[in-house]
Amino acid sequence: MKAAELKQKTAAELKAELLENLKEQFKLRMQKAAGQLSRPSEVKRVRHQIARIKTVLAQKQVAGE
Repeated sequence: MKAAELKQKTAAELKAELLENLKEQFKLRMQKAAGQLSRPSEVKRVRHQIARIKTVLAQKQVAGE
């Protein structure tokens, strides 16, 4: 999901999306530790998505939304 799409969501939706991505990141870390991770690029994709969501949430907080 791109930043422009994230900016259209409400803060509650963004927090839910963030929680979902954090759970996915944990699951991927456990797979990596167990040697079962089939696509290592997924870790990087999820990390970037989390950063995007946190950035948009911070922008909304500063804007007072």
